[in-house]
Amino acid sequence: MIQIVGLGLIATFLALIVKEQKPTFAFMLVVFVGCVIFLFLIDQVYEIIRMVERIAIHANVNLIYVETTLKIIGIAYIAEFGAQITKDAGQGAIASKIELGGKILILTMAIPILTVIIETVLGMIPGT
Repeated sequence: MIQIVGLGLIATFLALIVKEQKPTFAFMLVVFVGCVIFLFLIDQVYEIIRMVERIAIHANVNLIYVETTLKIIGIAYIAEFGAQITKDAGQGAIASKIELGGKILILTMAIPILTVIIETVLGMIPGT
């Protein structure tokens, strides 16, 4: 975590200094550092995914639901990352559209899970 914070602080200071002379270069620096930080975290994300899959197998949970949930989480993080980069570039309207697109994709992917939950609840109600 110290490496990530250190890299972020150094990039912030550099971007603030460079922004006055070359705003485009400062923005590219911010995007590059954001991607580097994401790459720092890839190994941890992979381990989390493997751990969740092991827990699901141990609990006899259908892996389709686990995979769908992980995809939904991935969409949320990617949409947030893209929206933040777009906001940093001063394009708030486009950032809002990225967030909307992420929300719609999440809802679309969640429909099968919601359907199973509703069917399960309805199956528990006596007389239906």
